[in-house]
Amino acid sequence: MATYPTADQLLVVIDPVARRTDGESVRIAKDVLSAGAASTKVCLPEGPEEFARVLARRGSRRPVVIGDDLTLLRAVSLLHRRRELAGCALSMVPVGVTLSLARSLGVPIGAVAAARAVLEGAERRLDLLVDDSDGVVLGALRIPPLTPPEDPTEAEAGAEGARPWLRTCQSLVRTLVPPRPSRITSAPPSPGPARLRVEVDGDTLVDLDQPVETVSVVPGGSGSAAVEVRPLSVGAEAAPLLARGRRVTVSGADFRYRADSAVSGPVRRRTWTVWEGALGLTLPVG
Repeated sequence: MATYPTADQLLVVIDPVARRTDGESVRIAKDVLSAGAASTKVCLPEGPEEFARVLARRGSRRPVVIGDDLTLLRAVSLLHRRRELAGCALSMVPVGVTLSLARSLGVPIGAVAAARAVLEGAERRLDLLVDDSDGVVLGALRIPPLTPPEDPTEAEAGAEGARPWLRTCQSLVRTLVPPRPSRITSAPPSPGPARLRVEVDGDTLVDLDQPVETVSVVPGGSGSAAVEVRPLSVGAEAAPLLARGRRVTVSGADFRYRADSAVSGPVRRRTWTVWEGALGLTLPVG
């Protein structure tokens, strides 16, 4: 892992929703970053196009995004489509309601801790899943899509009164705006079993004649993905089918899937490939 001196030059990109929902955390993060870096340029984009322009014109500055999981996904997707991830270490200060992805990747939750990790942390290379439409998955892929579990950050904020209602409504609105062009919908309620063919590195793990309840694919961190298929159980619970591989293809009747926080589809066939070490993310040392 590459470590960074505190004399780094930073480009701090603050998501507009983060500014509106938790301006105090944003202010604290800016103060810590400005005090610790040799030079800090702060940008306040008002929309996706301006967000993309700011990242594209970052020059030699190390980008730091302040926002929620969707902000991180948008930044990674933009850098991936420009084929600039290999030479760019991305940093994040999580601010918002939906932070489960950031937490799962090891980013500290809390403005001070996350900002200090930006200054004192190290670049860790993480695997990505990239599909055949150039979409990226950082955390997990699931078929059929389910509504994501409640984020603990929201539960902790519940005592603040009316403010969480505003945060929740804004977060729900944001889920309708995709970080990349895609057919994004809300998850269908109570999905039933599906008939899908799941192939891992060319070998069939399950075929169309066996209904399945869920399929999940998670980057494994070693150039391969962990694949789990849960067959439809009748009576006793069926044992999950497990496999690891670099390339996963799912095909069958029209299906939707949840990639991180976005629901896409319907599609009849999609292939995901592991890109080993594609994302450089600044995380705490140790």
